[in-house]
Amino acid sequence: MKTTGNTIFISGGSAGIGLAIAKKLSAAGNKIIINGRSEERLQNALKELDHTVAIQGDLSVEADRIRIAEDLKTNYPELNIIVNNAGAAFINDLSDHNNNAAEKAYQEINTNYISVIHFTSLLIPQLLQQEEAAVINITSIAAFRSNKYLPTYSASKAALHSYTQGLRDTFSENEKLNVYEVYPPLVNTEFSAEIGGANGIPPSEVADELFTALANNQFEVPVGDSKKLHSLLNPITEQAPH
Repeated sequence: MKTTGNTIFISGGSAGIGLAIAKKLSAAGNKIIINGRSEERLQNALKELDHTVAIQGDLSVEADRIRIAEDLKTNYPELNIIVNNAGAAFINDLSDHNNNAAEKAYQEINTNYISVIHFTSLLIPQLLQQEEAAVINITSIAAFRSNKYLPTYSASKAALHSYTQGLRDTFSENEKLNVYEVYPPLVNTEFSAEIGGANGIPPSEVADELFTALANNQFEVPVGDSKKLHSLLNPITEQAPH
């Protein structure tokens, strides 16, 4: 896929992995539209980016998803790539009956899974009008294996992984639309600070891997420690009936 001359929407684009992707793709000569909940953070991010505008909104809210999709259709009809990066994660101790585990899981599933499905469905007709288009879903190494700290977050990313495979299969015969999945490991961002993110890789490494994958039409994009797990599991899952 071409790596320049695209119009790209990036959710969660004001910080962390989303901002790193915006920087990489902006520097390559693409028009970038970043999204986030905080207008202040969006404006700060714009100071670090070229060829970029912002649309404020919370994609976990249905009305905001619809509003943003309509904005993109009206003002950016040339949009040809969406990066579903916005996410929610909570440390969720399932042994603590006062933890309100189900509410945390609901927020994660809504943000990381249901919202992505709805928002993508709103924009697929627009993407299919382009000569070349892509949906890029940011999942996680946690999609392969959960743990006691992030059990419900991991489940939401596993669900997104499964949906991404199904979406790719759905459009496998359509040469216009490609579906990418990026599997970051622990990344050093504010988002992951509570779970030891300081020990993670820089978000720029995720952006670099994605850029290379776009150039090579590599639809599965494991990053860092995810590469070993992906190399073991992906050949097995690809043998399963589609």
